[in-house]
Amino acid sequence: MGLLSYETADIFIREDLAAAHRRAWQRIGQPGTWFRAERRLAIAAETRATRDCAYCAECKAALSPYAVEGSHRAGTDLPDNLVEVVHRIATDPGRLTRAWFDRARESGIGDAAFVETVGVVVTTVAVDMFCHAIGAPPHPLPDPEPGEPSRRRPAGAKPGPAWVPMLAPDDRTADESCLDNVYVSPDPTFVRRALSLVPREASGLFDMVDAQYLPGRLIPDVAGRHRAIDRAQMELIAGRVSAVNGCFY
Repeated sequence: MGLLSYETADIFIREDLAAAHRRAWQRIGQPGTWFRAERRLAIAAETRATRDCAYCAECKAALSPYAVEGSHRAGTDLPDNLVEVVHRIATDPGRLTRAWFDRARESGIGDAAFVETVGVVVTTVAVDMFCHAIGAPPHPLPDPEPGEPSRRRPAGAKPGPAWVPMLAPDDRTADESCLDNVYVSPDPTFVRRALSLVPREASGLFDMVDAQYLPGRLIPDVAGRHRAIDRAQMELIAGRVSAVNGCFY
């Protein structure tokens, strides 16, 4: 696959943003912490397949997605339990429940594997929706890179208010130094800790967030203008998008 590029886009795309998307796309095609590259790419491909899943559309339109019977239209050979997780996260994340998560765990998906799946899904959605927004075709998925997953679980990750264990700043070791771009304050918010059970996914996500939104160190500067629009305009757009997408953060 050629290098991800926005050179043919009809509008100007900042180079730091294009570079962040290139890094994100490269990560999808690399061995992860719990999955080989081929499995990560299959998760990305399945994320795209959710757009053609009639069962997902029916669940989304229903008062409760859990009252709808049927099965997903899979686009890959992922196991059914992982297809369910990918489809639900990609199409109706605002109505996921702890009971649903517990069923996913009981089906054999480990908590850290679940977190890595979330990381790949949200990365794929973010880049694909950016392409859709600027009227560009989605990028071809990268080729898989060889290698085995590290299967390294942070020793300091602990259960807490989330469905999965998270890593507090004081419990980090040198093995989790990649979180330096995530934990930009002494007491990072839970949204920044959310994927910390798989530090590489958390770091990769916020590498992209820094370009698509603002670097964490700049967030307290509400009066500064660090993008083409000012902070109030940015937050107005962010608030509207969050409301439409049912984001409760």
